[in-house]
Amino acid sequence: MKPVQIAIDGPVASGKSSVAARLAQRLGCPFLDTGALYRAVAWLALERGVAVDDEAAVIALVDDETPAIATDDSTRDAVIRIGGRELRDELFAPAIARAVSPIAAMPRVRERLVPAQRAFADDRQVVMAGRDIGTVILPDAAAKFFLTASPDARVDRRLRELLANGVRLERDVLAAQIERRDARDSLREASPLVKAPDAIEIDTTELTLDQVVDELERRVRAIEARRA
Repeated sequence: MKPVQIAIDGPVASGKSSVAARLAQRLGCPFLDTGALYRAVAWLALERGVAVDDEAAVIALVDDETPAIATDDSTRDAVIRIGGRELRDELFAPAIARAVSPIAAMPRVRERLVPAQRAFADDRQVVMAGRDIGTVILPDAAAKFFLTASPDARVDRRLRELLANGVRLERDVLAAQIERRDARDSLREASPLVKAPDAIEIDTTELTLDQVVDELERRVRAIEARRA
């Protein structure tokens, strides 16, 4: 029987990556934040001096050095390798955050990164977080979730993340950035941010991280029990 795979989608700062990482720990299975692949492409573009809004140049870059997904032997989570390097904290630098959005919206970039994402999940239990997991990457996943939160809650969360990394940004500036990112993700031609018809929507606004993880784990365990 095919293992229970878990797809977690949602807009920026909805909590999907933190929830997915902790859920994977509880389930004892690998975790992949698919956004890391697009961040890796952005990192390489900046390293090579390629304009991040030049689709032809970015495509040529990806065709020459497609990001690879490996598994960390100690954590079992995904590790991204590109340009001869293994990338971790570099993927979350402010410059990468600014550069990744136009790259993630490029249809041909997304097409080239889909096979690696599916291969990572092939024939095993995995928790994957992103914006098109339940609709494009793992359309047959047994457990699909779509996390949401109020705009204010999402802005507050992202502000705390930025401050924790030593980045200061005015709240209204960040709110405008998130609003633009939402519009771009929802309206892009390739793999737009949309809730899969069979996904369970969970509003995380008033919930703690552990409360959200508890709810998802409960639902995943129920699916596993029905299959046993």
